[in-house]
Amino acid sequence: MSTDTHAPFEKQPEKPGGAGDATAPRSTGELIRLERVTKRFGDHTVLDNLDFSVDAGKHVTLIGPSGSGKTTILRLLMTLLKPDEGRITVDGDQLYPAPEKQVREIRKKIGMVFQQFNLFPNMSVLRNITEAPVTVLGMSKDEAEVRARELLEMVGLTDKCDARPTQLSGGQQQRVAIARALAMRPQVLLLDEVTSALDPELVAGVLDVLRDIARSTDITMLCVTHEMNFARDISDQVLMFDSGRVIESGSPEKIFNDPENERTREFLGAVL
Repeated sequence: MSTDTHAPFEKQPEKPGGAGDATAPRSTGELIRLERVTKRFGDHTVLDNLDFSVDAGKHVTLIGPSGSGKTTILRLLMTLLKPDEGRITVDGDQLYPAPEKQVREIRKKIGMVFQQFNLFPNMSVLRNITEAPVTVLGMSKDEAEVRARELLEMVGLTDKCDARPTQLSGGQQQRVAIARALAMRPQVLLLDEVTSALDPELVAGVLDVLRDIARSTDITMLCVTHEMNFARDISDQVLMFDSGRVIESGSPEKIFNDPENERTREFLGAVL
């Protein structure tokens, strides 16, 4: 098993090809909106008439107990699930309800990193990162490889281009998954408990990568995590969820230092 070393990259001015770069100009103002969104699984209501929005370039963290609906929101945005009621828009375009062709186009604006790494075991690290840009975006193989090598440098894995996922530690695999998501030049990066499947000693390296991305790019981030110190570090806004609703929102300083809702205080008292 390889060791999980990572030297955080330094913040630099944005340049073409950087993690926050895209083929079209970046949006400003509201980027994501959920209006009266309800999602049920059988008789269980996971999201209950939910309303919230995320502005472009902001880092928003969803916290709350397991089963409160946080991951369901990310899966709706990735079109892995469909809401039972309500409307979702991304960058002014309607994601739900919408024709399938429109949904596919909006999906290109969104990248997601899951709890599990979901890398292709039969492909090299480099090809894991280049496959989707070539097949989905129509990027040339040479351009995709240049982009992939830049991203591997960003996540501290320049020497792993030819390795297979099974030759990497869990932390390294998750950093490859982050690079793969960024290779699609998304406007939005969704992070679903990205360290929950890692051994404790590997968590810090992955969180350092995400901190660096948050500091050095203009990408919008929507994060579900139980890593409260990480949420405090990277967030512009924190939303506290309970029973499919937002019960409190505010800056990290407000939520972590002076929460108003008793349920928020109970939750933070248990996890901090």
